[in-house]
Amino acid sequence: MREMDKSRVILHADLDAFFASVEQMDDQRLRGKPVLVGGRPDQRGVVAACSYEARGFGVHSAMSMRMALSHCPSAVILPPRFDRYRELSGKVMAILRGLSPVLQAVSIDEAYLDISDLVVDETDAVGLARVIKDRVRKEVGLTISLGVGCSKSVAKIASDMDKPDGLT
Repeated sequence: MREMDKSRVILHADLDAFFASVEQMDDQRLRGKPVLVGGRPDQRGVVAACSYEARGFGVHSAMSMRMALSHCPSAVILPPRFDRYRELSGKVMAILRGLSPVLQAVSIDEAYLDISDLVVDETDAVGLARVIKDRVRKEVGLTISLGVGCSKSVAKIASDMDKPDGLT
């Protein structure tokens, strides 16, 4: 293994399809179904989050709910439950903060973590990322995609490469 640049090792953590994943976790009848979280289509609602099953039909966040339903008429539409999302986000952020105090939450489902002082080489970084993934799955019940890099930009690109439940 080559040694990593000790100047910085940044981890980008991104909860997969967060709002929709929470809904599927809380109501097992929704697992495997296309789920849309957001506003009502008859009130110019927008998709705040969608499950990977819905994404398979070409649905994405920020799409109008009406258009999302035209792509995926069988989708289950749910209103957001922000209190529940904040609760689970807090648990995930506590896991991250417990590993390194250098944490920058950029949204309810996304954060950067500076792990420079915790790792020596790539093996350490990957091992720590696996620990995070395991803890989030066991303690919170959700999947998380992680990217490790020498900067925030590289870590963000890495976390997007192997979704859902990825590690790059």
